[in-house]
Amino acid sequence: MFENVKRACWVALLTLGTGGAAYGETAGQAERPNVLFIIADDLGMMDLGAYNPDTFYETPNIDALAEEGMKFTQAYGSNPVCSPTRFSVMTGKYPSRHDATNWFCGVRVERFRPADMNCYMPVEEFTLAEAFREGGYATYFAGKWHLGDDPEYWPENQGFDINIGGWTAGSPAAHGGGGYFSPYNNPRLEDGPEGEFLTDRLAQETVEFLRGRGNAPFFAYLSFYQVHTPLQAPPELVEKYEAKAEALGLDDQEAFGEEEQVWPTDNPRRVRILQSHPVYAAMVESMDRAVGVVLDELEALGLDENTIVIFTSDDGGLATSEGHPTSNLPLRGGKGWLYEGGLRNPVIARWPAAIEAGSTSDTPTMNTDFYPGLLEAAGLPLRPEQHLDGVSMAPLFTGDEGPIHEREALYWHYPHYSNQGGFPGGAIRMGPWKLIERYEDGSVHLYNVEEDLEEQHDVAREHPERVAEMRAKLHAWYEEVDAKFLEPVEDGPEPWRPGDDNN
Repeated sequence: MFENVKRACWVALLTLGTGGAAYGETAGQAERPNVLFIIADDLGMMDLGAYNPDTFYETPNIDALAEEGMKFTQAYGSNPVCSPTRFSVMTGKYPSRHDATNWFCGVRVERFRPADMNCYMPVEEFTLAEAFREGGYATYFAGKWHLGDDPEYWPENQGFDINIGGWTAGSPAAHGGGGYFSPYNNPRLEDGPEGEFLTDRLAQETVEFLRGRGNAPFFAYLSFYQVHTPLQAPPELVEKYEAKAEALGLDDQEAFGEEEQVWPTDNPRRVRILQSHPVYAAMVESMDRAVGVVLDELEALGLDENTIVIFTSDDGGLATSEGHPTSNLPLRGGKGWLYEGGLRNPVIARWPAAIEAGSTSDTPTMNTDFYPGLLEAAGLPLRPEQHLDGVSMAPLFTGDEGPIHEREALYWHYPHYSNQGGFPGGAIRMGPWKLIERYEDGSVHLYNVEEDLEEQHDVAREHPERVAEMRAKLHAWYEEVDAKFLEPVEDGPEPWRPGDDNN
């Protein structure tokens, strides 16, 4: 019965926005659901207790959010690194449509030169924030933006009424300053007292926004820099995890596995297979603590029942470089890789008016789906001409059927050498099958990710017809999004292209 009541509430909320009228013409603003969208940076799915009961890290607030809402088990980012995935959240499009295919603006030349790319989100895009603002919502941004160097591309020019800290930088230490500790050297964030911790500051700024929000419903986008490098955390939490590791007998220097076991088909790569890094653990907990501060304020203000809370990350955990601070096992790889460890992200949704507590969705989703899904859940008009690649995830909130259940495939295009060791390639997932295509030579790998989540058993030779079908769809998609590919270095050989005879 309780499930039916919640379903009726959700349907009623959606109905308020139909009939061609603006939502505000149909119902009072107080009845409209608020949206709090929280995105972490480089946080792996296996870093959270909600997904990994054996994690070394402690995330009680995010775990409680999952217990109170819905956990998505097959949610993907559109790219294995940060800027492109954030582009997709804001636009509802695959990043390849704008050649926004690597972090802004990463260029790494190895055997070949990477594809040309754009390093900004055009102001012509009608962003998710603009859609909410046009629907009468107050819009707020805090934290990492990393979607363009020039101020014209920053949040205040992309649909947000308030911008706290969003600018060029993808890391809090990218342009000097104290990293996660004040002074920040950030033109959109005043320095706090010496030693102030950035993540705590962003949480408190969000609390202040909630307290002074006025009568309009709000779309608040809290974008943590954590757990991106540099590896820094409050000293008392670092000491806590140093003691915890010692008590558990964990030696962080012995946390790396046999390379050939983890990377049987790749160049050897040092990879962490055990979570035991005290500083990283402290970063995870301090981020979780900041989430708790904001959620507690929602409850104190009586806003929690009618606020859609989304928690997610932009890509997988950092396991293969830059300190190798976390392990994503059993997921293979991590940030910068086209394996599940780089693409599969945590997604948790809580909305007591519609979502059953403790529920789970196993339907594959992409972060392009947030745009139409949140608009539909809020009763605002969809914008199919904008969110071209997104399919509304709103029906998943109540277990209803919808187009998202009928989507045939998900696609990826990463024509770059990642800082983390990842190779240039593309990928397609259809049902349980995932095909990865390497752009240097056109070779392919096929995995059944439902039976082989670790992606250790390449079955391409056993399924040539399936490989041919999936490659044909992937190549047709390349044409649809006008995908760009590797270029030769000076006096070097020509790289593979889709359609070459050697594929």
